[in-house]
Amino acid sequence: MPTAATGTRRVVQTAALLALLVFFAAQLVGAVLPNVPLLVAAAAGGLALDLLLQHRHPGLLSLLGRIRFDVTMRQLLRDMLTMVGLLRTEGIDPLHEQAPLTGGLLAFYVVHFVCQAVAVLVRRARQLPIVTRNIDASPLRPTAAPPRVFARQHGRRLLRLAVPVSAGLLATAATANGWWGAAGLSAGLLVALGGTAHLATWLLPGKRPVDEAWALAWLDRWLAEYRPTLGLYFSGGATSAYQANMWLSTLAALDGRPVIVLRERFMVQKIEATDVPIVCVPRVADLMRLEHSTLKAILHPANSGKTSQVLRIPSIKHAFINHGESDKLSSCNPYAKAYDEVWVAGPAARERYQLADIGVEDKDVVEVGRPQLAPILPSAGPPAGPYTTVLYAPTWEGWDGNPGNTSVVLAGENIVRALLADPGVRLLYKPHPMTGSVDPRAGAADTRVRAMIAAANARRSGPRPDPGAAAELARRTEELERLTARDFRPSADELERMMLQGAPAPGRAEAVAEATAAWEAAYWASLPEWEHQVIADARPALYSCFNRAHLLISDVSSVVSDYLTSEKPYAVANTSGLPEEEFRAGLPTVSAATILTPDADGVPALLAAVRDPSLDTAAAARAALKTRLLGPADPPSLVRFDAAAQALCARSDERRARMAARADGDIPSQREARGDADGIEPADGPEPAGPGEAVPAPAGAPDPAARAGAGTAEP
Repeated sequence: MPTAATGTRRVVQTAALLALLVFFAAQLVGAVLPNVPLLVAAAAGGLALDLLLQHRHPGLLSLLGRIRFDVTMRQLLRDMLTMVGLLRTEGIDPLHEQAPLTGGLLAFYVVHFVCQAVAVLVRRARQLPIVTRNIDASPLRPTAAPPRVFARQHGRRLLRLAVPVSAGLLATAATANGWWGAAGLSAGLLVALGGTAHLATWLLPGKRPVDEAWALAWLDRWLAEYRPTLGLYFSGGATSAYQANMWLSTLAALDGRPVIVLRERFMVQKIEATDVPIVCVPRVADLMRLEHSTLKAILHPANSGKTSQVLRIPSIKHAFINHGESDKLSSCNPYAKAYDEVWVAGPAARERYQLADIGVEDKDVVEVGRPQLAPILPSAGPPAGPYTTVLYAPTWEGWDGNPGNTSVVLAGENIVRALLADPGVRLLYKPHPMTGSVDPRAGAADTRVRAMIAAANARRSGPRPDPGAAAELARRTEELERLTARDFRPSADELERMMLQGAPAPGRAEAVAEATAAWEAAYWASLPEWEHQVIADARPALYSCFNRAHLLISDVSSVVSDYLTSEKPYAVANTSGLPEEEFRAGLPTVSAATILTPDADGVPALLAAVRDPSLDTAAAARAALKTRLLGPADPPSLVRFDAAAQALCARSDERRARMAARADGDIPSQREARGDADGIEPADGPEPAGPGEAVPAPAGAPDPAARAGAGTAEP
């Protein structure tokens, strides 16, 4: 369901495209009549609108590219119409003025296309088969990127260079003086030639990085020197990086030498601050080089289409760790049986897999807890101040269209309305980042909820923090951005970022953790305690919101399981259509929750129980459910997780040892085995082996260890 803002935006965009076509029609009329004022106004207006749309709405112009009316065709048509107008305008000599201007315009476009060819060569040379972060990539000879207007923005480049050219030609049309056109063309040609020559310097040896073969050989050498033992493998879309980010602190705290393996180039910058080396290997053929490394085990926080590619490597053991657990079907995906082990938080998830009967054997399920929940603080009791902070964190709509996935469509507005009606409530609204990505109704409901919160804030008033709090937040933000090295110049490409994001300085991870904690403290201190908040950015993190809340309202999602660490009251919206008894019976994570119906009429009683512990009858149930969902508190989750990682690495070592033992023994070829079975004695072959003796391999037989992918030989 499109919102009013969406409808208005579409109307404006449609009007802009129509205006662009009107300018072309008007320029055609001005050129044919000829009508010089109309020609000049239409050409100048069309170029100005094209420039504006290139800067503000490039996606809109891509629609024209689909019908082969891209920026080059538009500007070429604009210039051709101008030249037609000049040809039909009195006072302009066709031979001594028109012809030189036409030749100059042709030269301008020749230089433009040469520049485009050079830009393609430069981009190809600077795109290596791998992307790294937190690794010293200086052997790859990375350099600063060329100006992006010449290297990557051919549309903007053409339009900007066309400004002096068009201005000169239109001035010639207005004054009948060919010198204006010559001056404009000269200016455009000089800038284009200079930019092309400058861009071509990135093809010289001093600025050119290594070639593809050299880069892959360097990767092999780096793997041999670093000797990674445990990896985190991730592939996904632009909004899914949170699935990997939640495991960064855990991965860094494990024994061994960790590495993060990514498959999409853009994902390198989506991963949050960490000191763990990051390697992006987009092509599956290059990914197979991991088979010859010391990598023993890989952890998978999500399933993706590219997961099966790394599962082909037999020398590496694989464990699925998920990115959160809930009672939803997605937490028991049949894909999980492809992994060697499935790691879960507690007994409830183990039971869930067995009840789902999807082929995951119980012996392959390992309970490890949730080590990243350590920052969540335990309950400090009922609210001590005038406001009860409620965190409403609905999940997204999912892929299957189940109305019970998210409450934001059927119950979100009712829940928020009931909370805003209580003057003692401060609402924190943190929707899932993928809300509305599948079902437009979810996006529309999210927009309406945000509008309700903004309207409620407009009706409220109260004291605001000292101005120094905002200054402190700005200072902390600058410090955190500096430590995480995410502030790149606009022209930076991935090779320049590889150069800037080399091996981290010692102690950077601790400094980032301290800076993040300081930023979160400054963030909350900069906000009025009475003001409702919509938290849609990655910061502050969800767990920071947990620590501020006295009550959570959510859906059937991993948010509920994680929040139970605090043992604070929580509620779950039932939009599934099931009766409450059936809803509780089928979903263990809601067994200690207050169940809200879509009309949210239970919100007042829920708030009363949060404020008065004597009315909270579910405290003991929450404590018991916490153990069932997340496992015991002792030994700590990080200890159990690390033990599981070391055990998985040991399984990999055992497998490699078996492969090495088989390689040392002798295995008969198929021809020998077939000959023995037929009673034919192999010619010139070795004597048959006795019972328990190794059978010698025939000459020239392939190495079975190579077929099995065993061993850790240097590449």
